Amino acid sequence: MIELRNITKKYGRRKALEGLTLSLPQGKIIGLVGENGSGKTTLLKLISGLVAPDSGSAMLNGSHITRRVATTIAYMPDADLFYPYFTVNQLIEFYESQFTDFNPMKAKEITQFLNLSLDSKIKHLSKGNRGRVKIAVTLGREADYYLLDEPFSGLDPMVRDDIAKGMIRFTDSARQTILMSTHEIKEVEPLLDEIVVLRGGRIIAHEAVDEIRDTYGKDATSWMVSLFREGS
Repeated sequence: MIELRNITKKYGRRKALEGLTLSLPQGKIIGLVGENGSGKTTLLKLISGLVAPDSGSAMLNGSHITRRVATTIAYMPDADLFYPYFTVNQLIEFYESQFTDFNPMKAKEITQFLNLSLDSKIKHLSKGNRGRVKIAVTLGREADYYLLDEPFSGLDPMVRDDIAKGMIRFTDSARQTILMSTHEIKEVEPLLDEIVVLRGGRIIAHEAVDEIRDTYGKDATSWMVSLFREGS
């Protein structure tokens, strides 16, 4: 269980997160949504231990979150951070050397599922195929939590569909949690168990997708539009 309590994070005078409280159990796929600058990336970095809160507590299974949570939390940033001269296979070998929970056979199975060649150099791949590679090595870890920052950003519908299918096929829904920031809420709604909505560094809603449909009689996208209009 990840527990965040009254988290505040500042960059200079700007508050990226303010008074944020959130619990993330295992075994869920959760969408993290909000406007640009709402704090989504900062929240993912904080949970992954890459940044520390200025105040409040961030806990994983009862222990304070530090950079050491990288052993149980897999973080996929929005930016491409791979060595461009690596082949896909060399990248898999590199990840195996860095993470004790990395399963190279699983990663290769995912690359095959996503129609990637192990011999391809990363610098020669299209943006869509680099997105596939990022998912393959991230899900190749047997982590408790996967934090994905805009995994569908700028990708065509076919690539998005392949990545979404990979998330379902190659994670254990009983014990592993995916928390993904996304602007593509309409396309990923069928995957989601819950939605967390950020605005101005604060959580303004955290709802189960089924409850949104049952209580509000709307799909998640329409519900979000109404939520932001009411708060504007």
